[in-house]
Amino acid sequence: MSTMKGVDDEFLGVGDKPGLDIWCIMGTNVVPIAKSFHGKFYTGNCYIILHTAEVKSGTRRHNVHYWIGEEAKEEDCLMASDKAVELDAALGSHAIQYRETQGEESDKFLSYFKPCIIPVQGSFSSHWRRSGDECDGTTMFRCEGEHVARLREVPFSRSSLDHKAAFIVDTPSKIFLFSGCHSCIQTRAMALDVIKHLRENRHCGRCEIGIIEDGKLAGDSDAGEFWNLFGGYAPIPRDVPDAANGGPMTTSPKKLFWINKRILVPMETHVLEREMLKSDRSYILDCGAEIFLWIGMTTLVSEKKTSATALEEYVHLQDRSSIGRTVIMTEGHEIVDFKLHFQHWPKNVVQKLYEAGREKVAAIFKHQGYDVAEIPDDKPRQLISSNGCLKVWLVDRGCVTLLCTEELEQLYNGDCYIIQYSYAEDGKDYHLFLAWFGQDSVQEDRVATVSLMPSMADSVKGRAVVGQVLEGREPELFFLVFKSLIIFKGGRSTAYKNSILQKSNRTELYQKDGAALFRVQGLRPDCIQAIQVHLAASSLNLSHCYILQDGASFFTWLGSLSSPSDHVLLDRMMDKLCPLKQSLLVREGSEPDRFWTTLGGRSEYSKEKCVKGWPTDPHLYTCTFQQCACNSVVYFSFQ
Repeated sequence: MSTMKGVDDEFLGVGDKPGLDIWCIMGTNVVPIAKSFHGKFYTGNCYIILHTAEVKSGTRRHNVHYWIGEEAKEEDCLMASDKAVELDAALGSHAIQYRETQGEESDKFLSYFKPCIIPVQGSFSSHWRRSGDECDGTTMFRCEGEHVARLREVPFSRSSLDHKAAFIVDTPSKIFLFSGCHSCIQTRAMALDVIKHLRENRHCGRCEIGIIEDGKLAGDSDAGEFWNLFGGYAPIPRDVPDAANGGPMTTSPKKLFWINKRILVPMETHVLEREMLKSDRSYILDCGAEIFLWIGMTTLVSEKKTSATALEEYVHLQDRSSIGRTVIMTEGHEIVDFKLHFQHWPKNVVQKLYEAGREKVAAIFKHQGYDVAEIPDDKPRQLISSNGCLKVWLVDRGCVTLLCTEELEQLYNGDCYIIQYSYAEDGKDYHLFLAWFGQDSVQEDRVATVSLMPSMADSVKGRAVVGQVLEGREPELFFLVFKSLIIFKGGRSTAYKNSILQKSNRTELYQKDGAALFRVQGLRPDCIQAIQVHLAASSLNLSHCYILQDGASFFTWLGSLSSPSDHVLLDRMMDKLCPLKQSLLVREGSEPDRFWTTLGGRSEYSKEKCVKGWPTDPHLYTCTFQQCACNSVVYFSFQ
């Protein structure tokens, strides 16, 4: 295997398969950890963790974490940061790196390990070959968390108990779970998962389990046995309120530093702009609760290591090694949380580059004598049954009106609709309810739609799923239930019409005998859409195909970068939009004068290839509402 300058040989070739790879820092070396020992971290060591996931785009996403034990040496901490940089370089310098400290690990990191990570006192030895986690003596753990289990070994003493958490006492013959009266049900459930893990791995599955409820003693043999371990029962003192919750949260001022040979040079941070970051430099952005290290794309591996060392020194100097979050990223691969600290951050679209040249590649191979067919399209995913029943309601004046069959596939961007798609699968009935908000719909209709949909979903038998969809941000699933869909400008709801009258605006309503421009798009020939756009040449894009209506006459316009599959969609939609009508085919660059006259004259339009970004992976959040404020927490590695 070829070597890579400045990169440890242990990191070469890793990251190809989804899952975890873990190394322990041993002096200047990294020692790979067997998968059977993943999740066990010694408090006297530092570790490098690589998590590889396959995303919807088919590519690999890499997250690098370096974990620092509370008893680890400072030189091991510095070595861990260096090795994390080397691993990132081996992966192509696009991984996000996270600094994790024992007891303050991020939810993302903890979600990799089921049911939890178990810190072990002492140091790892490369010659340690015990096959199990034999239980010697009695150990006590404190378990916290609602979404991921945070396990911490505590002294085996009554004083370690409180009412807020769940506690696990692991003895050679029995494992006890003590649930504090103020602990939540999610914490207790995760604590049970931890007990099952300990039972299988420490006791070979042969161990009793005792459950003790805080404050309940009468007639409970497990409780009596549990309290005897502590020399008898004694009441647990009341919980002391957390100091962090005693007053209002304060926001620390942002500090931006340029790293010049491990020296931090302060920069003006009154307003943060993307242009302040240079590609040949590295920067530290200190936001109080989180610290970011941004590394320019043209920096060398040695310079990246110097920056990582400067970050470690800064964290230790500030005495914040176990407080907040520390993230390292390379230019072009910034996380959203970092971008949000800047007033303006340019948008970038991840392009599916191979799509633009599919036919060209096939033609080149054929020209060179290879017997190849055209590169096949990706197989569409079967997201939902195609044999379901579709119903659509228009929301108007707080009521719903069911659309007739002829209008099912026609929506107006000034209205709101409730869509129901029902289907049977494996002998069960399923119902999908979607609220669609047109781009020009009014707030009154949107509020009514949201309030009406839950009762409609509750009225059906079977399993119902509800969702909200904004025009222009429709997921693939939304279009699949319609098969073909036409979105017109204008609206039919009373609230929309009143808003137009109040504004005294002339709205671009669709008229069957008038002029209109439609952009045609679709996933495949049996799932196509026509979207009415502003009647002007500036609405054109050479990546798309369009239908231009001028009274009883129709033009079909082919953008120069549109594909043969786009042309098939155009023909299918022409039959849907205006059946029995003959259209005039117009290719970009050969338009007749009447075409431009209908559009109001020639003008500039987009000449750039319009490429869709990859579909993003789903995100799961839990939301709580307190004092009219919504607090959301993301779930990682959910199933």
